[in-house]
Amino acid sequence: MRVRVEQNGIVVNAIAGCHVVTLGLDIAHALRQGLRGFAVRRTDRTEGEIYWMKGTKTFESVEPYPAPGEQFSSRYHPFQTFQWADYSAKPDHNYDYEVVALYGAPNALEVRASATVSVKTEPIVEVKHAVLFNRGAVATQEYARRFLNKRPENVGPGAYQWLSRGLLEGIAGFINRAKGPGFGLKGVFYEFQWPTVLEGLAAAKERGADVSIVFDDIESETGPWEKNENAIQATGISYICIPRRNGKLMHNKFLVLTRDGQPLALLTGSTNITENGIFGHANCVHIVEDTEVAARYLTYYEKLATDPETKAPSTYKEWTEQQTPVPGFLAPHSMSAIFSPRSQLDALDWYADIARAAHGGLFMTFAFGMNTRFRDVFALRDNVLRMALMEKEWNGRNKEPQIAAIRALQRLPNVVIAIGNRIPLSGFDQWLGELERVTKTVNIHWVHTKFLLADPLSDDPIVITGSANFSETSTTTNDENMLVIRGDTRVADIYFGEFMRLHSHYAFRQAVAIFMAKNPDKSPEDFNVRFLVEKDDWTRDYFDPNDPTGRYARRLYFSGTKNGALAERRTAGGLSTLPGDPSVPYPHGGFPPAHLGYGEPLARLTGDPSVRFPKKS
Repeated sequence: MRVRVEQNGIVVNAIAGCHVVTLGLDIAHALRQGLRGFAVRRTDRTEGEIYWMKGTKTFESVEPYPAPGEQFSSRYHPFQTFQWADYSAKPDHNYDYEVVALYGAPNALEVRASATVSVKTEPIVEVKHAVLFNRGAVATQEYARRFLNKRPENVGPGAYQWLSRGLLEGIAGFINRAKGPGFGLKGVFYEFQWPTVLEGLAAAKERGADVSIVFDDIESETGPWEKNENAIQATGISYICIPRRNGKLMHNKFLVLTRDGQPLALLTGSTNITENGIFGHANCVHIVEDTEVAARYLTYYEKLATDPETKAPSTYKEWTEQQTPVPGFLAPHSMSAIFSPRSQLDALDWYADIARAAHGGLFMTFAFGMNTRFRDVFALRDNVLRMALMEKEWNGRNKEPQIAAIRALQRLPNVVIAIGNRIPLSGFDQWLGELERVTKTVNIHWVHTKFLLADPLSDDPIVITGSANFSETSTTTNDENMLVIRGDTRVADIYFGEFMRLHSHYAFRQAVAIFMAKNPDKSPEDFNVRFLVEKDDWTRDYFDPNDPTGRYARRLYFSGTKNGALAERRTAGGLSTLPGDPSVPYPHGGFPPAHLGYGEPLARLTGDPSVRFPKKS
C-alpha cells in the first residue's frame, strides 16, 4: 500500500508491506533552517496504542552517556534522515504516522510543522502472493538484547521463533494444507535437513497425501548430499524422497500443492531447508496461489524426478528453454517462470536488460559477487537510483579487482551498495556485541536472497525472485527457478520494504568495517557515529545534487518527489520532454541495452513498440 501526503511543508510518502512501513520524507526549503530532525509518533488503530518511535542516537549535550543497547524517544532525540522505516509493524494493521519537524535547542525542542499519513499493512493470509521474509539478521542489537548473544540452540524456541519471523510457520502452514487423500506435495530442494519441515512432510504422507521430494544427492566436496542423506534417514522418510544425482548442482527450493493431481499453489523462494537457511542469513519464501504457474513448476518437478543428465548429448537444457522461453515481451500484470540450466545466457541477459531499463530505481541482492552485466548497469551515468545488498563484493578468482570495482560503484552519487557485516564484540560502548552466525559452520553469513526490483515504487514494477544468483553458473549449469512478476504493486511494496530493512541494517555495519580496515590503530569509538548532529547542516547532503553518498537521490526517490526528480533529470540529461515520449532518446547516457537493438526495450518488456523505455506512473 502506498500513501503520499503533503501537509504544512512536509512530504510523507508511506510504502507499507507486511512487517515494514517505509517513510520517504521531504521538506520545504523555508523549513530547512534550524531543523534538528524528525520525530515520528505511531498510532496503532488496530490495537489502540500510541507512542513515539525510538532510536539509538542522542544529542551528546543532552545524553552523553547512553547505556549499551538503550533506545530513546524521537520526540527528544529525533531521526536525522529523510528516509525512516518502522520494522515493528504487524501484518493487516491500521497505522497513523505523524511526522514532526523539531527545532530549537537540543534540550528544549519545539514543534513547528507536522504531517500525518494513514496506512494499512498487507495481510499474509488469503492473498494471491504471500511473501515471507525471515529476520535475516542474527547480527542485530535486538537479538543481543533479547537473547544475550547466545546461539538459538542454547536459547530455545523463543530465539528460533524470533529469527524465523513467520517464514518457517509459512512453510509448515503450506504443508498442512495437504489434509489427506486426494492432496499432494511435490517438491525439489537443494539443502533438505531441518527436522520440522521433514517431519511435517512425513505427517502429510501419513494423512494420506501423495508426497514426494527430489533432493540434491550429487556427490561433491562442498555439496549438501551427505547431510541431506543423514537428515532423511534420521527422519525416516526415504520412501518419499528421490535422489538427484546426475546434475551439476540442484539448487532449487520449491514445493507444489496439488489436489486430485491438479496443481493448486506454489511455494518457492531462496530458502534452503536448514537451520542457517531458515533462521540465519536473509531469505524469503514466496507462496503463489496460481494454478498456471504451479502447473509449470509441477512439470519441472516431474522432469527432475527422472534425474536428467545435464551434460551433452542430453537435451535437458533445451527442455528447460522450451518449457520457459525468455518472453518475447513481458505482458502487463503477468507472471513468467524461468528454469535452468539453459544452453545459453539468454535469461541472464534478459534480467540485465530489465535492470538497465529501470528508469526510476533499481534494487538488487547478490549473494555471490556481482556479475559484470550488472556492474555495467550500476555504472551507468544517469540519475536512476540504484541500490544493492551483497553478501560480499567478490566470488571466485580475482578477488581484489572485484572489490575495487564495487568500491568504484559506491562512489557514484546515485549508487548505494551495502555489504553484510556485524558490530564486533569489542564494539561501541553504547552498542552490544552482535552474534556472527546461528550455527558453527556456515557458507553464507548474511545475505542469501536473490531478487531484483525494477522501478518498485511505480505503478508498473517488475519483481524477479527465486533461487538463481544472477550469475552465469546459475543460468547454464545449475538447476534453478525464477519468477518474473510485472505490475503487482503489492508484491513490489513487500519486497521493497524488506530490501530497505536489510540494506539499512548492513550499510552501517559495513561502514564500521571499512573504517576499521583503513584505520587498524583506531577503535570503533573513533568512527564517531554515536551522537546526533547538533547543527542544522545535517540536511546539506540531502539537497546537494553532487552529493556522493546517494542521500540526494534517495530523498527524491523515496519521497516520491516525481516532478522535481524529473525536472532535474531533464536538465542533467538535456531532455526536453518527460520520459515515456517516444521522441526522446534512450535516457541512460545514450546507451541502449547491451543485448537489445536501439529502441527495442519495450518491444521486449511491454510489447508496445511505440515507446522506447518503460512507462512510469
